[in-house]
Amino acid sequence: MLTKIYERNPSEKELQRVVDVLERDGIVIYPTDSVYAFGCSLRSPRAIDRLRRIRGKSSGELAVVFGSIAQIAEYCRVDNAAFRTLKRNLPGPFTFVLAASSRVPDKALERRQTIGVRIPANAVARAVVSALGCPLVTASVREDGEAEYTTDPELIHERYGREVSLVIDGGTGDCVPTTVVDLTGGEPEVLREGRGELR
Repeated sequence: MLTKIYERNPSEKELQRVVDVLERDGIVIYPTDSVYAFGCSLRSPRAIDRLRRIRGKSSGELAVVFGSIAQIAEYCRVDNAAFRTLKRNLPGPFTFVLAASSRVPDKALERRQTIGVRIPANAVARAVVSALGCPLVTASVREDGEAEYTTDPELIHERYGREVSLVIDGGTGDCVPTTVVDLTGGEPEVLREGRGELR
């Protein structure tokens, strides 16, 4: 299923359709401020397992999308220095690596102690998290060679429509991934250069 949700004024009816899918262990593809991404509820171990299979993801490569820095602090250990870095750069095209707290399900961590966290500067992504009432486990839609299959929601639907329950058409996406920054040491360490410029 392909559903259009506008960033400027996300439809509550369409958001509820997305929430219904996520609450039934479904996986959706949604727009972010970088690339389109797969998402499922952090509360759904079955969906997290399926997401790993679809993406062929190893344990450390799933991130979690939050609605606010306060929500990140509920699931991760955030010291004062990390908080200031998050506040300066989020919402934005970043994935920050933080130490996970016991609130993050083992299924999302797979024996790791850290988790990548995001708050995209995209109203649709944040509206989905807000309507769901819990964070989204996420992984980028990536394709070798054919960029349009990561940026055009109709082509994304054509390719992944049988593997996911719903694709949100939020307009043309980007093909540059997030900047990944490790905040678990003394100083922020850029692990991957992407769209975001760290402030």
